[in-house]
Amino acid sequence: MNILFITNELIGGDVAYRLAKEGHQVKLFIKERGSKHDLDGLVEKTSSWRRELPWVGKDGLIVFDDVGYGKIQDELRQKGFSVFGGSERADLLETNRQYGKELLSHYGLKTLPSYNFDSITDAIGFVERNRGRWVVKQNGHASKGFNYVGHFPDGRDVINVLENYRKFARYSSSIITLQEFVEGIEIGVGRYFNGKDWAGPIEINLEHKKLFPGDLGPTTSEMGTLAWYDDNEENKLFKETLARFKPHLEKIHFKGDIDLNCIINENGAFPLEVTARMGTPIIHLHSELHTSPWGTFLKEIADGKPSTLEWKRGFGIVVLIAVPPFPYAKQVQTNSSFSTTIYFSEKLLSEGLPNIHFEEVRFDEKSDQYIISDTNGYPLYVTGMGETAKAARRAVYQRIKEIYIPKMFYRNDIGLNFIEQDEEKLRSWGYL
Repeated sequence: MNILFITNELIGGDVAYRLAKEGHQVKLFIKERGSKHDLDGLVEKTSSWRRELPWVGKDGLIVFDDVGYGKIQDELRQKGFSVFGGSERADLLETNRQYGKELLSHYGLKTLPSYNFDSITDAIGFVERNRGRWVVKQNGHASKGFNYVGHFPDGRDVINVLENYRKFARYSSSIITLQEFVEGIEIGVGRYFNGKDWAGPIEINLEHKKLFPGDLGPTTSEMGTLAWYDDNEENKLFKETLARFKPHLEKIHFKGDIDLNCIINENGAFPLEVTARMGTPIIHLHSELHTSPWGTFLKEIADGKPSTLEWKRGFGIVVLIAVPPFPYAKQVQTNSSFSTTIYFSEKLLSEGLPNIHFEEVRFDEKSDQYIISDTNGYPLYVTGMGETAKAARRAVYQRIKEIYIPKMFYRNDIGLNFIEQDEEKLRSWGYL
């Protein structure tokens, strides 16, 4: 099958690589200029996705892994193309948090008070008048390094952080979102949707966003995730949240992956934000959890057909292997690991690297080496599975020992908090 894969910054770029390994004819378009050489030697590229429309044809598949193309996706579907991804109205769920919150509330989901501000000065004034613990965010999937969770009940630290942001011109036109803080466990619930119905099982995930073990340090895009699949339609978290949103997904003809990130406590589940696209790094864990080929699954969703997806039971873990200048790539380009060689053990190479998921990597045929191809510090992810979360941890961290990249680093506690305390709490609240 001819597959045209369109990405901004390779959120799901590894899926394009896996589609090619399945035997499909894949052409990859990368919008970000600095990422043009990522996956060189691994996937065929194109500099113009529009030029490839006659090539992919109506019998092929077009895959979008990010928001921002909703209107184009709607137009392509109207012309008869088979498209996996969002829609114009689905994009708004992520790019306008207030709109997403109001929709969730409309469908009966519990939501937390949140407010958008066109200027940082207005946001500061709001906190001064409404003292409390607030969470600072931006719309869309902008750098998570901007996000901040308030510590003091009088909001003094939030005001201080916002005053610091006000000094930087790049934030002057940003829409700032302030969301009320609530104690609990942050957990996500996701599922694929084919425009008419759910496709595949329910996904439950726990993200680890802080840079250092123990949830210390600045917020990153994501350091790793623990997740599992569940085919019980009575799953409490699913029924309280994502299941109620099905009528809207039908209404907007959504054909893709959607996730609700929530806070859970003894009072229920409170959605924090909507991700109506492939998520990172959870998309790489899907490759570990699925036993069916990606091409078949994505095509079924794009064509609105019932899913035949086969998948594994158990727990999965995905871990980011990072290098400098992560997590401050946009601000600091010195000390970059660009062009550094990645060394895999003979064991991993002989197995074909099935659990290694590439992002900022190219393959050099002359040297027979995998090489870092970008300057953001996200070379690759590693996945592992087990019947228990402990077994999944053993699998993934044993695999990481088979990889060496100069200056590489990663969190060594992904899934540990779930094992030591969150699992017991979630069971006591009825969510496991």
